[in-house]
Amino acid sequence: QVHLVESGGGLVQPGGSLRLSCAASGSIFSIYVMAWYRQAPGKQRDLVASITKQGTTNYTDSVKGRFTISTDNAKNTVYLQMNSLKPEDTAVYYCQVRGRVLFGAEFTSWGQGAQVTVSS
Repeated sequence: QVHLVESGGGLVQPGGSLRLSCAASGSIFSIYVMAWYRQAPGKQRDLVASITKQGTTNYTDSVKGRFTISTDNAKNTVYLQMNSLKPEDTAVYYCQVRGRVLFGAEFTSWGQGAQVTVSS
């Protein structure tokens, strides 16, 4: 079992910043990829950013230059630093972790979601 706990969402004015955190715990042997998705009301869940075990990052075009994904591998934690926030960034943000647990099984786990609201 792999459990993810997110923190750091909230209400911020346009142009402001927030930092999301997601800590993974459980019988983790190896993590392949850690990622952040978001889902706005009435829309599908879309990938925002991802980072591989080797440190390769990927961002959706709308957040490039404003968001930064990073990890603390010793703590199995992924962060999303969000700067210059816009109202269209408003959504529930979910972390996702893919890897392998002890004794060989692969897993994909999701966090509980963190509401980010950008509004004046």
